[in-house]
Amino acid sequence: MQFKRFFSAGLGLLLFSSSALADLEAGIDAANFGDFLTARAEFEALVEKNYAPAMYHLAELYAKGLGVAKDPSKALALYTQAADLQLPEAIFKLGVMYKEGIGVERDLAKAVFWFKRAALKDMVAAQFNLGVMYSNGQGVTRDYKQAFDWYVKAASNNSSSAQFNLALMYYEGKGVRKSVKHSYIWNTIAAYNGHLDAKKSKKIDQRSLNEQEIKQAKSEADSIYWQIKSGKYYGPSKRH
Repeated sequence: MQFKRFFSAGLGLLLFSSSALADLEAGIDAANFGDFLTARAEFEALVEKNYAPAMYHLAELYAKGLGVAKDPSKALALYTQAADLQLPEAIFKLGVMYKEGIGVERDLAKAVFWFKRAALKDMVAAQFNLGVMYSNGQGVTRDYKQAFDWYVKAASNNSSSAQFNLALMYYEGKGVRKSVKHSYIWNTIAAYNGHLDAKKSKKIDQRSLNEQEIKQAKSEADSIYWQIKSGKYYGPSKRH
């Protein structure tokens, strides 16, 4: 497996020297080469210094049983420590663990709590998960408008899955006024990002649109897509 480097780990990088980051990278490199004992030693030394990214990576070792006995409860404790230091990835992982019941009793309401905290730190996966949970009524009262809003946030961060789900909500009129045109727009954007189901759904949308409507919708999709790619798309100004 590949371990992620944290070059913008918030509080951790503000309070620790470049040597701490170098030690973290040494641990990550060791893990990527399968030397989990060295990785563990590097991460543990930094955990002793209260370094959140190291807590996260050490938790990953325990969660997956890499170089240590698999211990979801230990992983949960380490993710919680890192989350207390405001590390977005750790906050998100707590949501996953409560959602799946890993190392803790399954609790969808707590999963929503942690996903919201991560989503507010711009974690795209958390934004998407909240869209799904509000759409399905998992851990919250079903609320299609809330689901739509979270999908918009994730789609604006270029999640192809959120873009596809937005298209579906427009197509079905859930949380937003029904619009095949806007379903086509978001299916087109998701398809640009390689979403295979979006490519199929786009063809279904086309059947309900005339040539001029398709041309206009594609132009809007292209504009939104490039705004998203440049980080300048902030969602629709109103519900269509």
